[in-house]
Amino acid sequence: MKNIFNNLKRIIGISLVLFTISSCEDFLNPEPTSATSGETFFKTKADFDLAIQNMYDGIAGLNSTQSNDNHALQVEFYVTEMRSDNTETKASEGEAAQFENYTLESTNGIVDDYYRSYYDVIFRANTILDNAAVLATPEPYEAEAKFVRAYAYFNLVRLFGEIPLVDRVIGISDTDIQFTRVAVSEIYSLIENDLLTSISGLDNTYQNRASKAAAQTLLAKVYLTQGINYLDAQTLCESVMSSGFTLESNFKNIFYNELNNEIIFAISYVSDNSADSQNFSAEWLNAVGRTSGVNYVTADAALFLDANGGDRTMYSYRIDSGQPTKKQVVKYLPNGDTGLGIAATSSNPVLAGNDWIVLRYADVLLLHAEAILAGGNTTTAQAALNSFQLVRDRAGLTTPVTEITRQSLLDERRAELVFENHRFFDLVRFGEAQNVLSAFSTATGGSFNATDLLLPIPQREINLSLGQLNQNQGYN
Repeated sequence: MKNIFNNLKRIIGISLVLFTISSCEDFLNPEPTSATSGETFFKTKADFDLAIQNMYDGIAGLNSTQSNDNHALQVEFYVTEMRSDNTETKASEGEAAQFENYTLESTNGIVDDYYRSYYDVIFRANTILDNAAVLATPEPYEAEAKFVRAYAYFNLVRLFGEIPLVDRVIGISDTDIQFTRVAVSEIYSLIENDLLTSISGLDNTYQNRASKAAAQTLLAKVYLTQGINYLDAQTLCESVMSSGFTLESNFKNIFYNELNNEIIFAISYVSDNSADSQNFSAEWLNAVGRTSGVNYVTADAALFLDANGGDRTMYSYRIDSGQPTKKQVVKYLPNGDTGLGIAATSSNPVLAGNDWIVLRYADVLLLHAEAILAGGNTTTAQAALNSFQLVRDRAGLTTPVTEITRQSLLDERRAELVFENHRFFDLVRFGEAQNVLSAFSTATGGSFNATDLLLPIPQREINLSLGQLNQNQGYN
Protein backbone atom coordinates (compact mmCIF):
# COMPACT_ATOMS: atom_id res chain seq x y z
CA MET A 1 0.00 0.00 0.00
CA LYS A 2 2.98 2.31 0.50
CA ASN A 3 3.68 2.15 -3.22
CA ILE A 4 0.20 1.62 -4.64
CA PHE A 5 -1.60 4.50 -3.01
CA ASN A 6 1.03 7.11 -2.14
CA ASN A 7 -0.32 9.51 -4.71
CA LEU A 8 -3.77 9.21 -3.20
CA LYS A 9 -2.66 9.75 0.38
CA ARG A 10 -1.99 13.42 -0.30
CA ILE A 11 -5.70 14.14 -0.41
CA ILE A 12 -6.39 15.13 3.15
CA GLY A 13 -9.51 14.55 5.19
CA ILE A 14 -11.89 13.09 2.64
CA SER A 15 -14.21 11.97 5.39
CA LEU A 16 -14.31 15.42 6.90
CA VAL A 17 -14.47 17.49 3.73
CA LEU A 18 -16.16 15.43 1.06
CA PHE A 19 -18.56 13.33 3.10
CA THR A 20 -20.00 15.70 5.67
CA ILE A 21 -21.00 18.59 3.47
CA SER A 22 -24.20 16.86 2.47
CA SER A 23 -25.28 16.46 6.11
CA CYS A 24 -25.01 20.22 6.58
CA GLU A 25 -26.55 21.28 3.28
CA ASP A 26 -29.77 22.50 4.88
CA PHE A 27 -27.74 25.20 6.61
CA LEU A 28 -26.11 26.47 3.42
CA ASN A 29 -27.91 29.07 1.38
CA PRO A 30 -27.38 29.28 -1.47
CA GLU A 31 -26.30 25.66 -1.99
CA PRO A 32 -22.71 25.52 -3.25
CA THR A 33 -22.38 24.37 -6.84
CA SER A 34 -18.67 23.55 -6.92
CA ALA A 35 -18.32 21.51 -3.72
CA THR A 36 -18.22 17.72 -3.66
CA SER A 37 -20.57 15.91 -1.30
CA GLY A 38 -20.93 12.32 -0.24
CA GLU A 39 -23.96 12.09 -2.47
CA THR A 40 -22.05 13.09 -5.61
CA PHE A 41 -18.52 11.89 -4.94
CA PHE A 42 -19.00 8.12 -5.23
CA LYS A 43 -19.39 7.12 -8.85
CA THR A 44 -16.48 4.87 -9.88
CA LYS A 45 -14.24 2.22 -8.39
CA ALA A 46 -11.46 4.80 -8.36
CA ASP A 47 -13.56 6.92 -6.01
CA PHE A 48 -13.98 3.96 -3.67
CA ASP A 49 -10.27 3.11 -3.87
CA LEU A 50 -9.54 6.62 -2.68
CA ALA A 51 -12.04 6.31 0.15
CA ILE A 52 -10.58 2.93 1.16
CA GLN A 53 -7.12 4.47 1.41
CA ASN A 54 -8.55 7.32 3.44
CA MET A 55 -9.97 4.74 5.86
CA TYR A 56 -6.50 3.28 6.54
CA ASP A 57 -5.07 6.78 6.82
CA GLY A 58 -7.53 7.26 9.67
CA ILE A 59 -6.04 4.29 11.51
CA ALA A 60 -2.47 5.43 10.86
CA GLY A 61 -3.26 8.86 12.30
CA LEU A 62 -1.44 12.12 11.74
CA ASN A 63 2.25 12.56 12.56
CA SER A 64 1.54 15.82 14.29
CA THR A 65 2.19 17.65 17.54
CA GLN A 66 -1.24 19.29 17.47
CA SER A 67 -3.45 18.09 20.32
CA ASN A 68 -6.65 18.49 18.29
CA ASP A 69 -5.43 16.21 15.48
CA ASN A 70 -6.40 12.54 15.32
CA HIS A 71 -3.34 10.44 16.12
CA ALA A 72 -5.21 7.11 16.33
CA LEU A 73 -2.76 4.18 16.31
CA GLN A 74 0.09 6.52 17.18
CA VAL A 75 -1.24 6.90 20.75
CA GLU A 76 -2.45 3.33 21.21
CA PHE A 77 0.54 2.29 23.33
CA TYR A 78 -0.62 4.70 26.05
CA VAL A 79 -4.04 3.08 26.45
CA THR A 80 -2.71 -0.49 26.23
CA GLU A 81 0.96 -1.18 27.08
CA MET A 82 1.30 1.64 29.61
CA ARG A 83 -1.74 0.38 31.49
CA SER A 84 -0.11 -3.02 31.85
CA ASP A 85 3.01 -4.24 33.63
CA ASN A 86 5.09 -3.87 30.46
CA THR A 87 5.87 -0.15 30.11
CA GLU A 88 5.99 3.17 31.92
CA THR A 89 7.10 6.76 31.43
CA LYS A 90 10.74 7.69 31.91
CA ALA A 91 10.08 10.45 34.45
CA SER A 92 6.38 10.15 35.42
CA GLU A 93 5.39 13.43 33.84
CA GLY A 94 2.15 14.97 32.59
CA GLU A 95 -0.89 13.14 31.24
CA ALA A 96 1.21 10.13 30.29
CA ALA A 97 1.89 9.37 33.96
CA GLN A 98 -1.84 8.90 34.57
CA PHE A 99 -1.69 5.62 32.62
CA GLU A 100 1.13 4.00 34.59
CA ASN A 101 -0.14 5.26 37.95
CA TYR A 102 -3.80 4.35 37.28
CA THR A 103 -4.88 7.91 38.04
CA LEU A 104 -6.62 8.62 34.75
CA GLU A 105 -8.91 11.61 34.57
CA SER A 106 -11.84 11.98 32.20
CA THR A 107 -10.17 15.08 30.76
CA ASN A 108 -7.06 13.17 29.66
CA GLY A 109 -6.29 14.38 26.14
CA ILE A 110 -4.71 11.12 24.99
CA VAL A 111 -7.81 9.12 25.88
CA ASP A 112 -9.94 11.70 24.08
CA ASP A 113 -7.66 11.49 21.05
CA TYR A 114 -7.96 7.71 20.83
CA TYR A 115 -11.75 7.71 21.26
CA ARG A 116 -12.23 10.50 18.74
CA SER A 117 -9.83 8.93 16.25
CA TYR A 118 -11.48 5.53 16.13
CA TYR A 119 -14.97 6.94 15.80
CA ASP A 120 -13.59 8.91 12.87
CA VAL A 121 -12.33 5.63 11.39
CA ILE A 122 -15.81 4.15 11.90
CA PHE A 123 -17.28 7.17 10.13
CA ARG A 124 -14.98 6.65 7.15
CA ALA A 125 -15.97 2.98 6.97
CA ASN A 126 -19.68 3.81 7.28
CA THR A 127 -19.39 6.34 4.47
CA ILE A 128 -18.12 3.64 2.13
CA LEU A 129 -20.83 1.23 3.23
CA ASP A 130 -23.60 3.80 2.78
CA ASN A 131 -22.52 4.48 -0.80
CA ALA A 132 -21.38 1.04 -1.99
CA ALA A 133 -24.70 0.31 -3.71
CA VAL A 134 -23.75 2.55 -6.63
CA LEU A 135 -21.28 -0.11 -7.77
CA ALA A 136 -22.29 -3.13 -9.80
CA THR A 137 -20.08 -5.30 -7.55
CA PRO A 138 -19.89 -3.59 -4.15
CA GLU A 139 -19.02 -6.72 -2.17
CA PRO A 140 -15.19 -6.29 -1.98
CA TYR A 141 -15.52 -2.72 -0.76
CA GLU A 142 -18.19 -3.65 1.74
CA ALA A 143 -16.07 -6.53 3.04
CA GLU A 144 -13.04 -4.28 3.49
CA ALA A 145 -14.96 -1.46 5.15
CA LYS A 146 -16.65 -3.89 7.51
CA PHE A 147 -13.31 -5.35 8.56
CA VAL A 148 -12.02 -1.89 9.43
CA ARG A 149 -15.23 -1.01 11.27
CA ALA A 150 -15.04 -4.26 13.25
CA TYR A 151 -11.38 -3.64 14.08
CA ALA A 152 -12.17 -0.14 15.36
CA TYR A 153 -15.14 -1.27 17.43
CA PHE A 154 -13.21 -4.21 18.88
CA ASN A 155 -10.58 -1.84 20.23
CA LEU A 156 -13.15 0.63 21.55
CA VAL A 157 -15.43 -1.89 23.26
CA ARG A 158 -12.52 -3.56 25.04
CA LEU A 159 -11.18 -0.23 26.26
CA PHE A 160 -14.38 1.68 27.09
CA GLY A 161 -17.07 -0.98 27.60
CA GLU A 162 -20.55 0.16 26.62
CA ILE A 163 -20.25 2.76 23.86
CA PRO A 164 -22.45 4.36 21.18
CA LEU A 165 -23.17 2.07 18.25
CA VAL A 166 -22.97 4.03 15.00
CA ASP A 167 -23.54 1.72 12.04
CA ARG A 168 -24.34 4.33 9.38
CA VAL A 169 -23.48 7.91 8.53
CA ILE A 170 -25.49 10.10 10.85
CA GLY A 171 -26.48 13.75 10.73
CA ILE A 172 -25.74 16.39 13.33
CA SER A 173 -29.26 16.00 14.74
CA ASP A 174 -28.85 12.26 15.44
CA THR A 175 -27.79 12.83 19.03
CA ASP A 176 -29.69 9.76 20.21
CA ILE A 177 -27.26 7.62 18.21
CA GLN A 178 -24.13 9.65 18.92
CA PHE A 179 -24.51 9.61 22.68
CA THR A 180 -26.49 6.48 23.58
CA ARG A 181 -24.30 3.78 25.08
CA VAL A 182 -25.47 0.29 24.17
CA ALA A 183 -24.78 -3.09 25.73
CA VAL A 184 -21.40 -4.65 25.02
CA SER A 185 -23.23 -7.62 23.51
CA GLU A 186 -24.72 -5.38 20.80
CA ILE A 187 -21.27 -4.07 19.87
CA TYR A 188 -19.93 -7.61 19.64
CA SER A 189 -22.88 -8.68 17.51
CA LEU A 190 -22.00 -5.99 14.97
CA ILE A 191 -18.31 -6.93 15.10
CA GLU A 192 -19.05 -10.61 14.51
CA ASN A 193 -21.43 -9.95 11.62
CA ASP A 194 -18.99 -7.53 10.01
CA LEU A 195 -16.13 -10.01 10.24
CA LEU A 196 -18.21 -12.86 8.83
CA THR A 197 -18.98 -10.65 5.83
CA SER A 198 -15.29 -9.82 5.51
CA ILE A 199 -14.26 -13.47 5.60
CA SER A 200 -16.65 -14.35 2.80
CA GLY A 201 -15.76 -11.33 0.66
CA LEU A 202 -11.96 -11.05 0.94
CA ASP A 203 -8.90 -12.99 -0.15
CA ASN A 204 -5.32 -12.81 1.08
CA THR A 205 -3.95 -10.37 -1.50
CA TYR A 206 -2.87 -7.78 1.04
CA GLN A 207 -0.97 -7.67 4.30
CA ASN A 208 -1.41 -3.93 4.85
CA ARG A 209 -5.10 -3.92 4.03
CA ALA A 210 -7.95 -6.12 5.14
CA SER A 211 -7.73 -9.76 4.15
CA LYS A 212 -9.57 -13.00 4.75
CA ALA A 213 -6.83 -14.20 7.12
CA ALA A 214 -6.91 -10.93 9.07
CA ALA A 215 -10.68 -11.18 9.46
CA GLN A 216 -10.42 -14.83 10.54
CA THR A 217 -7.74 -14.02 13.11
CA LEU A 218 -9.67 -11.08 14.48
CA LEU A 219 -12.89 -13.09 14.72
CA ALA A 220 -11.08 -15.87 16.58
CA LYS A 221 -9.83 -13.28 19.06
CA VAL A 222 -13.35 -11.81 19.35
CA TYR A 223 -14.74 -15.24 20.24
CA LEU A 224 -11.99 -15.91 22.79
CA THR A 225 -12.47 -12.46 24.33
CA GLN A 226 -16.15 -13.22 24.89
CA GLY A 227 -15.45 -16.75 26.07
CA ILE A 228 -17.62 -18.33 23.37
CA ASN A 229 -17.38 -20.50 20.25
CA TYR A 230 -14.04 -22.07 21.13
CA LEU A 231 -14.29 -24.67 18.39
CA ASP A 232 -15.06 -21.97 15.84
CA ALA A 233 -12.06 -19.98 17.07
CA GLN A 234 -9.89 -23.06 16.68
CA THR A 235 -11.18 -23.68 13.15
CA LEU A 236 -10.60 -20.05 12.17
CA CYS A 237 -7.01 -20.24 13.38
CA GLU A 238 -6.45 -23.49 11.50
CA SER A 239 -7.73 -21.89 8.32
CA VAL A 240 -5.15 -19.13 8.70
CA MET A 241 -2.48 -21.72 9.49
CA SER A 242 -3.14 -23.37 6.14
CA SER A 243 -3.03 -20.08 4.18
CA GLY A 244 0.70 -19.86 3.55
CA PHE A 245 1.90 -17.74 6.47
CA THR A 246 5.06 -18.84 8.29
CA LEU A 247 7.20 -17.77 11.23
CA GLU A 248 10.26 -15.73 10.33
CA SER A 249 13.37 -17.69 11.26
CA ASN A 250 14.99 -14.56 12.71
CA PHE A 251 12.91 -12.70 15.29
CA LYS A 252 14.48 -9.37 14.32
CA ASN A 253 13.23 -9.67 10.75
CA ILE A 254 9.60 -9.57 11.87
CA PHE A 255 10.01 -5.87 12.61
CA TYR A 256 12.74 -4.80 10.19
CA ASN A 257 11.86 -6.78 7.05
CA GLU A 258 8.46 -5.29 6.51
CA LEU A 259 5.49 -7.24 5.11
CA ASN A 260 7.37 -10.49 5.62
CA ASN A 261 5.78 -13.95 5.62
CA GLU A 262 4.68 -13.64 9.24
CA ILE A 263 2.64 -10.47 8.81
CA ILE A 264 -1.12 -10.92 8.55
CA PHE A 265 -2.19 -7.30 8.98
CA ALA A 266 -0.02 -4.20 9.41
CA ILE A 267 -0.52 -0.46 9.11
CA SER A 268 2.08 1.00 6.76
CA TYR A 269 4.06 4.17 7.27
CA VAL A 270 6.47 5.90 4.88
CA SER A 271 9.88 7.16 5.99
CA ASP A 272 10.85 10.84 5.76
CA ASN A 273 7.41 11.92 4.72
CA SER A 274 5.61 14.28 7.05
CA ALA A 275 2.17 13.15 5.84
CA ASP A 276 2.73 9.39 6.01
CA SER A 277 5.32 8.74 8.73
CA GLN A 278 4.97 8.13 12.47
CA ASN A 279 6.78 9.56 15.47
CA PHE A 280 5.52 7.31 18.24
CA SER A 281 8.64 5.13 18.04
CA ALA A 282 10.77 8.26 18.49
CA GLU A 283 8.80 9.08 21.62
CA TRP A 284 10.03 5.81 23.12
CA LEU A 285 13.62 7.06 23.01
CA ASN A 286 15.52 9.36 25.35
CA ALA A 287 15.02 13.03 24.39
CA VAL A 288 13.84 12.20 20.86
CA GLY A 289 10.36 13.14 19.71
CA ARG A 290 7.82 15.38 21.36
CA THR A 291 8.27 13.93 24.85
CA SER A 292 11.24 12.98 27.00
CA GLY A 293 10.58 9.27 26.94
CA VAL A 294 7.43 7.19 27.24
CA ASN A 295 6.69 3.48 26.82
CA TYR A 296 9.90 2.65 28.66
CA VAL A 297 10.35 -0.96 29.74
CA THR A 298 9.40 -1.71 33.34
CA ALA A 299 11.79 -3.55 35.61
CA ASP A 300 9.17 -6.29 35.85
CA ALA A 301 9.05 -6.77 32.07
CA ALA A 302 12.85 -6.77 31.75
CA LEU A 303 13.23 -9.42 34.44
CA PHE A 304 10.49 -11.48 32.82
CA LEU A 305 12.14 -11.31 29.39
CA ASP A 306 15.55 -12.16 30.81
CA ALA A 307 14.04 -15.34 32.23
CA ASN A 308 11.59 -16.27 29.46
CA GLY A 309 12.44 -14.44 26.25
CA GLY A 310 15.17 -16.63 24.82
CA ASP A 311 16.45 -15.24 21.51
CA ARG A 312 13.66 -12.65 21.59
CA THR A 313 15.04 -10.68 24.53
CA MET A 314 17.82 -8.77 22.74
CA TYR A 315 15.32 -7.64 20.10
CA SER A 316 12.71 -6.68 22.67
CA TYR A 317 14.53 -4.25 24.96
CA ARG A 318 17.92 -2.60 25.46
CA ILE A 319 19.65 -0.44 28.09
CA ASP A 320 19.29 3.29 27.44
CA SER A 321 22.90 4.35 26.84
CA GLY A 322 22.11 7.90 27.94
CA GLN A 323 20.45 6.79 31.17
CA PRO A 324 21.64 3.28 32.11
CA THR A 325 18.98 2.78 34.78
CA LYS A 326 16.30 2.88 32.07
CA LYS A 327 15.44 0.39 29.35
CA GLN A 328 14.01 1.10 25.91
CA VAL A 329 11.82 -0.90 23.55
CA VAL A 330 13.84 -2.32 20.64
CA LYS A 331 10.92 -3.30 18.45
CA TYR A 332 10.30 -0.47 15.95
CA LEU A 333 13.54 1.46 16.60
CA PRO A 334 13.43 4.45 14.21
CA ASN A 335 17.14 5.32 14.47
CA GLY A 336 18.54 1.80 14.39
CA ASP A 337 21.16 0.05 16.48
CA THR A 338 24.44 -0.98 14.86
CA GLY A 339 25.21 -3.43 17.67
CA LEU A 340 21.98 -5.29 16.94
CA GLY A 341 22.34 -5.00 13.17
CA ILE A 342 19.30 -2.74 12.87
CA ALA A 343 19.43 0.05 10.32
CA ALA A 344 17.70 3.38 10.82
CA THR A 345 14.34 3.56 9.08
CA SER A 346 14.54 7.29 8.33
CA SER A 347 16.95 10.20 8.31
CA ASN A 348 14.96 11.78 11.13
CA PRO A 349 13.55 9.59 13.95
CA VAL A 350 10.38 11.67 14.19
CA LEU A 351 9.64 10.84 10.55
CA ALA A 352 9.89 7.08 11.02
CA GLY A 353 8.62 4.59 8.48
CA ASN A 354 8.35 1.54 10.74
CA ASP A 355 5.10 -0.28 9.95
CA TRP A 356 2.91 -1.20 12.91
CA ILE A 357 2.06 -4.90 13.08
CA VAL A 358 -1.53 -5.50 14.20
CA LEU A 359 -1.73 -9.26 13.61
CA ARG A 360 1.03 -11.77 12.91
CA TYR A 361 1.35 -15.53 12.58
CA ALA A 362 2.86 -16.21 16.01
CA ASP A 363 -0.25 -14.61 17.52
CA VAL A 364 -2.39 -17.04 15.50
CA LEU A 365 -0.43 -20.06 16.72
CA LEU A 366 -0.87 -19.00 20.34
CA LEU A 367 -4.55 -18.22 19.79
CA HIS A 368 -4.90 -21.71 18.31
CA ALA A 369 -3.45 -23.26 21.45
CA GLU A 370 -5.66 -21.00 23.58
CA ALA A 371 -8.82 -22.02 21.74
CA ILE A 372 -8.06 -25.71 22.20
CA LEU A 373 -7.16 -25.24 25.86
CA ALA A 374 -10.22 -23.09 26.60
CA GLY A 375 -12.53 -25.46 24.78
CA GLY A 376 -11.19 -28.52 26.54
CA ASN A 377 -10.77 -30.30 23.23
CA THR A 378 -8.63 -33.24 24.36
CA THR A 379 -8.65 -34.83 20.90
CA THR A 380 -6.59 -31.94 19.56
CA ALA A 381 -4.35 -31.39 22.59
CA GLN A 382 -1.30 -32.40 20.57
CA ALA A 383 -2.15 -29.78 17.96
CA ALA A 384 -2.12 -27.14 20.69
CA LEU A 385 1.27 -28.36 21.87
CA ASN A 386 2.59 -28.24 18.31
CA SER A 387 1.49 -24.62 17.80
CA PHE A 388 2.88 -23.60 21.18
CA GLN A 389 6.19 -25.37 20.52
CA LEU A 390 6.67 -23.68 17.13
CA VAL A 391 6.70 -20.27 18.78
CA ARG A 392 9.15 -21.40 21.45
CA ASP A 393 11.41 -23.17 18.96
CA ARG A 394 11.86 -19.95 17.00
CA ALA A 395 12.91 -18.27 20.26
CA GLY A 396 15.57 -20.95 20.82
CA LEU A 397 13.54 -22.57 23.62
CA THR A 398 13.55 -26.02 22.09
CA THR A 399 12.98 -28.19 25.17
CA PRO A 400 9.77 -30.10 24.35
CA VAL A 401 6.66 -28.85 26.12
CA THR A 402 4.41 -31.63 27.39
CA GLU A 403 1.67 -29.55 28.99
CA ILE A 404 0.18 -26.09 28.47
CA THR A 405 -1.47 -24.27 31.34
CA ARG A 406 -3.32 -20.96 31.19
CA GLN A 407 -0.40 -19.33 32.99
CA SER A 408 2.22 -20.76 30.65
CA LEU A 409 0.18 -19.61 27.67
CA LEU A 410 -0.24 -16.12 29.11
CA ASP A 411 3.49 -15.98 29.82
CA GLU A 412 4.35 -17.12 26.30
CA ARG A 413 2.11 -14.45 24.82
CA ARG A 414 3.88 -11.84 26.93
CA ALA A 415 7.34 -13.04 25.89
CA GLU A 416 6.45 -13.21 22.19
CA LEU A 417 4.20 -10.16 21.80
CA VAL A 418 5.64 -7.81 24.41
CA PHE A 419 5.39 -4.10 23.49
CA GLU A 420 2.98 -4.85 20.62
CA ASN A 421 -0.11 -3.60 22.50
CA HIS A 422 -1.45 -7.06 23.36
CA ARG A 423 -0.59 -7.47 27.04
CA PHE A 424 -3.44 -5.50 28.63
CA PHE A 425 -6.05 -7.20 26.45
CA ASP A 426 -4.52 -10.61 27.16
CA LEU A 427 -4.67 -10.06 30.92
CA VAL A 428 -8.33 -9.09 30.69
CA ARG A 429 -9.20 -11.99 28.39
CA PHE A 430 -7.50 -14.51 30.66
CA GLY A 431 -9.25 -13.08 33.72
CA GLU A 432 -5.94 -12.14 35.32
CA ALA A 433 -5.93 -8.36 34.92
CA GLN A 434 -7.14 -7.49 38.39
CA ASN A 435 -4.73 -9.86 40.15
CA VAL A 436 -1.66 -9.01 38.06
CA LEU A 437 -2.19 -5.27 37.87
CA SER A 438 -3.13 -4.94 41.53
CA ALA A 439 0.12 -6.62 42.55
CA PHE A 440 2.13 -4.63 40.00
CA SER A 441 0.54 -1.35 41.06
CA THR A 442 1.19 -2.03 44.74
CA ALA A 443 4.84 -2.79 44.00
CA THR A 444 5.32 0.35 41.90
CA GLY A 445 3.34 2.83 43.98
CA GLY A 446 0.30 3.03 41.72
CA SER A 447 -3.35 3.07 42.72
CA PHE A 448 -5.00 0.40 40.58
CA ASN A 449 -8.54 -0.77 41.32
CA ALA A 450 -11.07 -2.78 39.36
CA THR A 451 -12.67 0.26 37.72
CA ASP A 452 -9.34 1.01 36.00
CA LEU A 453 -9.96 -1.88 33.62
CA LEU A 454 -12.06 0.53 31.55
CA LEU A 455 -10.97 3.94 30.32
CA PRO A 456 -13.07 6.99 31.13
CA ILE A 457 -15.48 8.24 28.49
CA PRO A 458 -13.84 11.52 27.40
CA GLN A 459 -15.31 14.47 29.27
CA ARG A 460 -15.57 16.38 26.01
CA GLU A 461 -18.03 13.77 24.72
CA ILE A 462 -20.08 13.94 27.90
CA ASN A 463 -20.21 17.72 27.66
CA LEU A 464 -21.30 17.59 24.03
CA SER A 465 -24.06 15.12 24.89
CA LEU A 466 -25.75 17.58 27.27
CA GLY A 467 -26.34 14.87 29.83
CA GLN A 468 -27.22 11.97 27.49
CA LEU A 469 -23.85 10.22 27.86
CA ASN A 470 -22.92 8.82 31.28
CA GLN A 471 -19.45 8.16 32.66
CA ASN A 472 -17.81 4.83 33.47
CA GLN A 473 -17.76 3.88 37.14
CA GLY A 474 -14.81 5.23 39.07
CA TYR A 475 -14.43 8.47 37.12
CA ASN A 476 -15.88 11.89 37.85
